[in-house]
Amino acid sequence: MRADATFIGIEVDDAAAADAAVAAKLTEVCPVDIFSQAGDGSLELVEKNLDECVLCRLCLDAVPGKVTVLKLYDGGAAL
Repeated sequence: MRADATFIGIEVDDAAAADAAVAAKLTEVCPVDIFSQAGDGSLELVEKNLDECVLCRLCLDAVPGKVTVLKLYDGGAAL
């Protein structure tokens, strides 16, 4: 799963995105509400909030290796 905004792109491993526990954890830790849970518990990316990312790394620390934050303004470099 991937979504891009103007400055930030977010990639989430598809298996992790389907895991309700992972989705709940990401929804809880993100201070700018980039992540939410669908009715079935799977992860949804809130595209209108992507460029609100403050590069805090909380999502990366919550589920190591499952989320990638891309700085589109820096040639797509990963955080």
